[in-house]
Amino acid sequence: MLGGMRQPDLLESHPPNLQLILAIVVPSVFGIITGIFLGVSEIVYLVLSILGIAGGYMAGKEHIGASEGAIRGFTGGVLFGTFILAAHALTGFERKAHLPEPEILLVAITTLFGIGLGALGGRSRQRSETPLSTSTAPIRSPSS
Repeated sequence: MLGGMRQPDLLESHPPNLQLILAIVVPSVFGIITGIFLGVSEIVYLVLSILGIAGGYMAGKEHIGASEGAIRGFTGGVLFGTFILAAHALTGFERKAHLPEPEILLVAITTLFGIGLGALGGRSRQRSETPLSTSTAPIRSPSS
């Protein structure tokens, strides 16, 4: 525990069905909700997008180390961005917010942010759980 905040449980500590829900269903459903709001409200879409991308950091904290966090962020970012576009296309609503051109770049953006923030989350978790090494070797004074 660092700064009084409890670390989230490691993803691997959960049963396989819950692991699938957390790693696959949550970013997909959040992407669907965000995609619907792309055609409803620009401000709500932007807030949900920021929360979704920031979720990559928290998902990364469910892993130990930057590489594991980055893999989780990759998966979440791909799913989040893909489902934003899919849900928006299915609604047929006119966009209320700007998307990059071509729109598929949104998936690249959410994926890159997911990788980076997931890696930061995993690294943060690793640092908080790894005790600082202290040298037990005696300090020698320089000889004259």
